[in-house]
Amino acid sequence: MRRWIIGLLALLLVAAGAFFLLGPAMIERGMNKVEGGALPPVSEHARALHRSLTIVDLHSDTLLWKRDLLTRAGRGHVDLPRLEEGHVALQIFSSVSKTPKGQNYDANSADGDNITGLVIAHLQPVRTWGSLLERSLWHAEKLHRAEAASHGQLRAVANPVDLDALLAARRGGKAVPVGALLSIEGLRDLEGDIANLDKLHAAGFRMAGLTHFFDNRLAGSMHGLKKGGLTPFGRRVVRAMEDKGMIVDIAHLSHAGVADLLEMARRPVVSSHGGVQATCKVNRNLSDAEIRGIAATGGLIGVGYWDAAVCDLSPASIAKAMKHVRDLVGIEHVALGSDYDGATTVRFDTSQLVQVTQALIDAGFTDDQIRAAMGGNAIRVLRAGIVPMRAAQK
Repeated sequence: MRRWIIGLLALLLVAAGAFFLLGPAMIERGMNKVEGGALPPVSEHARALHRSLTIVDLHSDTLLWKRDLLTRAGRGHVDLPRLEEGHVALQIFSSVSKTPKGQNYDANSADGDNITGLVIAHLQPVRTWGSLLERSLWHAEKLHRAEAASHGQLRAVANPVDLDALLAARRGGKAVPVGALLSIEGLRDLEGDIANLDKLHAAGFRMAGLTHFFDNRLAGSMHGLKKGGLTPFGRRVVRAMEDKGMIVDIAHLSHAGVADLLEMARRPVVSSHGGVQATCKVNRNLSDAEIRGIAATGGLIGVGYWDAAVCDLSPASIAKAMKHVRDLVGIEHVALGSDYDGATTVRFDTSQLVQVTQALIDAGFTDDQIRAAMGGNAIRVLRAGIVPMRAAQK
């Protein structure tokens, strides 16, 4: 009997070890996929133009997963080697701290959480197991650890001085660095306390969405149950973000919330990742009125690469959505917002971003328009938006 118990315990230990060792990779392989469909040929003009671009992607969820950011992985969409191959100058890394059970685009409650199991499986610090705030602070710590170990090849950006230093270094050497800026996907991480915004800002976060897949204390989500507008607490948080130099992201915010936010915004607003209703009629995508409202703030519409954003995984569909924004409000409001590593299936990872450059050429964009859409616009908005309000007014 004793041997049987010891054998059972040993089996359980082996199973637990295998789960913690292999489980996270298996889970991610099933959620962050490269579909592998055919890609169009890339011209020499596109390759040469791509190498000259300053590319910025407004949204990836890579920090959620248990991977070494500095090592090329056999799964997912983003890591430093692939960012370098794709000639990305600045990647915005979002922190995801909670997603609902049975997640869908139509209606989700705040009950249940898919991320807690992932947090435990990743053997993250115990402080992150029950605190959404600590999960985001851990993601910031992961990024800063990677930066410290990268020998200067990954550089965190938190202010215009950092941004200008990054761009200067990319112009000046063979081993060009890649920049990283922190964002948050849903400020439920505040845990109801606006003082926690200071902690997130101190950790390096310079962009944040108010909601993700469910309604919270700040506002309704376009995927929530009530889908309401901004709450009084949400309005306080928006003002505090503007004052601190944190860019407000409307991705996932309810349509009522978007209207409230655009009415009160004093600084440029972004939609970091998504699509447009005109080319892909999915409820999370932006109406023409919302696109005009974002443009009126001087903001950006980041176009994603997955099916619910553009209704097709082809690069041509990405260019089609970007063309609609250009034609509606002007090229200066177009940006990239991949949603890489966000439990998405895409046709190409970040190492193959030249596909977007080729698609924009094929769609009739000029070289200068491509420079703007692929990153020039984002650099402009980031440089202005991550300055505290008082400093910006001097």
